[in-house]
Amino acid sequence: MEMLFISLIVLAVTSAVNSCPPSDRAALLDFKASLKEPYLGILDSWTGTDCCGNWYGVSCDQATGRVADISLRGESEDPIFVKAGRTGFMTGSLSPSLCRLDRLTTLIVADWKGISGSIPACVVSLPNLRILDVIGNQISGGIPTDIGRLSRLTVLNVADNLISGGIPASISNLQSLMHLDLSNNKLSGSIPADLGKLTMMSRALLSRNQLTGSIPSSIANIHRLADLDLSANKISGSIPAQLGQMRVLSTLKLDSNQISGSIPGSLLSNTGLSILNLSQNNLEGFIPDVFGTKSYFTALDLSFNNLKGSIPRSIKAASYIGHMDLSHNHLCGPIPASSAFDHLEASSFMGNDCLCGMPLRTC
Repeated sequence: MEMLFISLIVLAVTSAVNSCPPSDRAALLDFKASLKEPYLGILDSWTGTDCCGNWYGVSCDQATGRVADISLRGESEDPIFVKAGRTGFMTGSLSPSLCRLDRLTTLIVADWKGISGSIPACVVSLPNLRILDVIGNQISGGIPTDIGRLSRLTVLNVADNLISGGIPASISNLQSLMHLDLSNNKLSGSIPADLGKLTMMSRALLSRNQLTGSIPSSIANIHRLADLDLSANKISGSIPAQLGQMRVLSTLKLDSNQISGSIPGSLLSNTGLSILNLSQNNLEGFIPDVFGTKSYFTALDLSFNNLKGSIPRSIKAASYIGHMDLSHNHLCGPIPASSAFDHLEASSFMGNDCLCGMPLRTC
């Protein structure tokens, strides 16, 4: 009898741990009420008292039974999407009721195309939040001013939305941030000067906005940064030479801005850099003669600038250049012959003052 009593207690405790509390369930239902997903019916699974059991996209902490993750992605390989033969489309907005889920670590509501409204300002009060991903919607308004309060945040992805305003200064306080994607929005103003404080970051993607001002030299302090994309903005000033000293940096895209000055030699001599796009700017001066046997570029684009002089002879020493575009500058003289780029076509060199040699006309 005593053993049966103990077993019943254990069963009761286990059931309590494995089911979510009514407060979490109520918050999720309020969140659901602000959304409409008419095609796949994935939110129809959000019924019953236990939101930890078979509620699509919801998972709970095993120890506490509290809601820990919401992961709803419209472009998904989940069988429900595969079976339907389509990607998702959802309208509505992100309800502030999410902020009542104070144990939330992951919030992904991504690639639904039709979700609008703003990011609830109260998300900054979620102390355990590690992933905030709302890419691919129609979310407007600004990035919450106090976003820097999310000390555990590792991923901030708001790309492909309609977000406006400036990049909050507090973003530099996200000491755990590894992935930052603000691309394809309507952000304006300058890049925070102390962005280099984000020393854990490996990707910083800020392209296709309306950002102005100069490139902060502090970015060179982010020693783990592998991808930096600031293309298609209104950034001016010169390129900080310190960027060329970043050992891990493999992709640097600064194209389609208003950057002036000369190309730092440290960029072209950086043997780790494999994709460099500086096209469609106001760069001038000579192309630095700093190539070597360890130079390996899958893409090197310096087109549509005001570069002058000849193509540096040292470029012949490069190990490989998969795609190179030097077109539409003011370059002159013979094109060096090299097996590293003998596959390039005339379009890579056209629109200059007086370049000659293969693949153009002979000198």
